[in-house]
Parts: sequence; structure tokens; C-alpha cells
Amino acid sequence: MDTTLAARWGSARRPAYAALAALLLAALVAEAVAHGTGLWQIAAFGIGPDLALLAGAGGGLARGQLHPRAVPLYNLVHRLWGPLVLVVIAAAGVLPVGFLIGGLAWGVHVALDPAVGYGRRGADGFQRS
Repeated sequence: MDTTLAARWGSARRPAYAALAALLLAALVAEAVAHGTGLWQIAAFGIGPDLALLAGAGGGLARGQLHPRAVPLYNLVHRLWGPLVLVVIAAAGVLPVGFLIGGLAWGVHVALDPAVGYGRRGADGFQRS
């Protein structure tokens, strides 16, 4: 039986990301309701990370493959530190509350992807295993 940290994290990874997505979604709903705003931010920041897929479209690609030119952008917008920085700056009052809501929506997207089986891409444009 493989009890390495990597093996244990691998089996707990999807549920951990699902729990994080649920927590972020609850915070998102609470903030949107409390401020009575945020619908365009939820849409823009919630869908925004996948716009990198448009940069990766092209002919001659295998099914599920992203063009290698788009991999760095796709991987960049699918990391948790981006929405975290946005939420912290907005929570500090440097940016309007809409960016707090947007950062939470972005975080939900980033956490939900690995929870449902999607991940960052390798240099060849395919999902990393």
C-alpha cells in the first residue's frame, strides 16, 4: 500500500477542491447579497478563466488538446493565487467591492475545475494527469 504524501493528496485532492469551491461559493453568495451587486462580476470573472481556451483553438489539434501557445495563459489564470490576491486587495478597500465579488467568482471557477477532473495543461496542451 502506497502511503506517500503524494498518494494521499491524490486521493483527497478532488474532495478538498470541492470543499474549497463550496466555501468560496458560499462567500460569493453572501457578499453579492450583502452588497446587492455583482452579477456582471460573477459572470465575467466566473467564465473569464476559460476564455484562454479561445486563444488555444486551432486546426490540427487532437481532441482535448489546447494549442501550446495558450498553455501559459491558461495555467496562469487557473491558479488560486490570482483570485486570492484580488480578494485580499479588494477586502483591504483598495479596489471596489465588485472586485471582491469577482475574485470570489474566479476562485470558485479555479477550485471547481480540479474538483470535477480538470487541471492545468502540460506544454503539449493536454491535461496533466
